Amino acid sequence: MGVLNVTPDSFSDGGRHLDVEAAIAHAYRLREAGADIIDIGGESTRPGAEPVDALEEQRRILPVIAGLAASDMILSVDTYRASTARLAIEAGAHIVNDVWGAQREPEIARVAAATGAGLCLMHTGRDRAVLADPVADQAHFLAQSLRIARAAGVEEDAIVLDPGFGFGKEAAQNFELLRRFAEVAACFDRPWLVGTSRKRFVRQAVGPAGDADFGTAATSVILRLAGAAIFRVHDVAVNRDALALADAMLAGAGEAR
Repeated sequence: MGVLNVTPDSFSDGGRHLDVEAAIAHAYRLREAGADIIDIGGESTRPGAEPVDALEEQRRILPVIAGLAASDMILSVDTYRASTARLAIEAGAHIVNDVWGAQREPEIARVAAATGAGLCLMHTGRDRAVLADPVADQAHFLAQSLRIARAAGVEEDAIVLDPGFGFGKEAAQNFELLRRFAEVAACFDRPWLVGTSRKRFVRQAVGPAGDADFGTAATSVILRLAGAAIFRVHDVAVNRDALALADAMLAGAGEAR
């Protein structure tokens, strides 16, 4: 999953793809590099980002989605707003990627159910009390998200889960989540999407002289070996190659058994 931020203030690439033509061109570059899904967002979710209203979010992303609708790309809309999700699907999006796990606007699950769109439910620690054990908190939060989705009528095979690296989590918590991801993945029998790309804990680990994209690729391999299925990244090529090695090792292990 390639990241396409149509925002002026995202932490990594804010302002680079505000122009519709520039955003569409970048989507094709991501596709050429090996992305199967393009995740399009119109509001930065970095800590401390200025919120935007629904109309501004839609103004940014809908022309981009419409411009890519005729391509062979799978399009994901990164939004927690039901109104934006509905319009994005009408414009050509296939997946709703909700960083609040359908708990901020539960109507978003009904939009996914009514349209047949895929629905990614992400864990967050923001604006809520969390359990001391991170695996228990993942299970607690995402169980509620799943109840909302199922009650809305979302088909089970349309649901993907995301542990929400960086969302309301300090560096130590992110590393514990990385280390214990196999436990998290075992909580629910659903595919898992992970998004560590260029996150602060990765940048801190590699240091100022390091490359956050190579650091991201290392986390992708760790998470692939622990059961993750979809990887939301900025640099598709380096992660594609790292994951190819992980998959080759997993295939070899299967043959050995």
